[in-house]
Amino acid sequence: MSGALAPFWRASSLEVFEAAPFTGDHATDLAIVGGGYTGLSAALQAAGQGASVTLLEAETVGHGGSGRNVGLVNAGLWLPPDDLCRALGSEAGEHLTAVLAAAPDLVFALIDDHAIACEPMRHGTLHLAHAPRGTAQLRARLAQMQARGAPVQLLDGCEVAARTGTDAFHAALHDPRAGTIQPLAYARGLARAAREAGAELHEHSPVTGVEHRDGQWCVTTAQGTLRAKRLLMATNAYHTPAPPLRLPEMPVVQFYQLATEPLGDNRAREILPGGEGCWDTGLVMTALRRDAAGRIILGGMGGAGAIHADWAARKLAQLFPQLRGISVPHAWAGRIAMTGDHLPRIQRLGPEGFAVYGYSGRGIGPGTVFGKAVAGALLTGDETDLPVPVIAVHHEPLARLKTLYYETGARLVHLISARG
Repeated sequence: MSGALAPFWRASSLEVFEAAPFTGDHATDLAIVGGGYTGLSAALQAAGQGASVTLLEAETVGHGGSGRNVGLVNAGLWLPPDDLCRALGSEAGEHLTAVLAAAPDLVFALIDDHAIACEPMRHGTLHLAHAPRGTAQLRARLAQMQARGAPVQLLDGCEVAARTGTDAFHAALHDPRAGTIQPLAYARGLARAAREAGAELHEHSPVTGVEHRDGQWCVTTAQGTLRAKRLLMATNAYHTPAPPLRLPEMPVVQFYQLATEPLGDNRAREILPGGEGCWDTGLVMTALRRDAAGRIILGGMGGAGAIHADWAARKLAQLFPQLRGISVPHAWAGRIAMTGDHLPRIQRLGPEGFAVYGYSGRGIGPGTVFGKAVAGALLTGDETDLPVPVIAVHHEPLARLKTLYYETGARLVHLISARG
């Protein structure tokens, strides 16, 4: 994502947050690099426990994926529970499944506790079968989720058409635990809450170096040095080099989105009348939702550019012919760090230092949960309740080639799809 397209969420956010750049030489209990969901959740948690916290953000809070996503608060990852257990082992897989099942509870509790003005709507999500084979995928996921007590329900095509306003989908899995938010406003609200709890946050403070020496972490910027006993790197898909520290290079998936003008009351009653957020079973995934003002937000894998813009316009018209000719004044794109197995990682960087990355497109719930958990582990030294086991090293082979593969695949699919 080139950064040329500013996300619509900046214009519609009721939460406002600004912070001065970091300057001088300071010490803190916990240094956090990255002002997205993970870093902000960690800052809020640590400050609430009485620790001194300093967070450094290279751009502005929520500049990366936290301010560029569709805003779906899901209760899990892309992978179904059985796949998690095969990848992590039964005990660790079940633990991660349970932790992420409760992630929306944490997100919406934080929104309530701190009065975050981020358009929270907890009406569930619809995982849509984009083709008949998608229905079989949903049935398998349904059985796995229900076996673990999840209150999910499989809807037939008629019910899906009534809930979405289009007959383009064959079935859907409804998860009432999930919901939608204004994603940038949520990030800004977390930042405000963290600062109110005592955390020091700094924007426009790109980190130029990170190293552990003389028993502490030294984090340098162009205008200052931060010394900390503990470190959290929470840069994910927007990481930039901070030598001598090195993080693994991640394959990157770009995600293109558009937002229509607000719909009138009549149109709004026809399209997603229940307010659910949606994502489909397509290999090149599409997401769909409505915001509080009645705008339709549609997104799909792929970066900024005419191919994805043309696809999105065609897709919108295909799904909702009644919207042909509607103004689409907003378009933007963001980056997703996509691990090869679609599992997030907590990597040990050194003494009392962690990096968290690789949510693979599920940042809101997991980022909030992982940030809180990692902050607790760093402050107490107890790692037993972390969502995933800590790893010493991680390597993504052919990361740049995979990035090219993902974008090329998305371009090819979008060139030919949603036509006719």
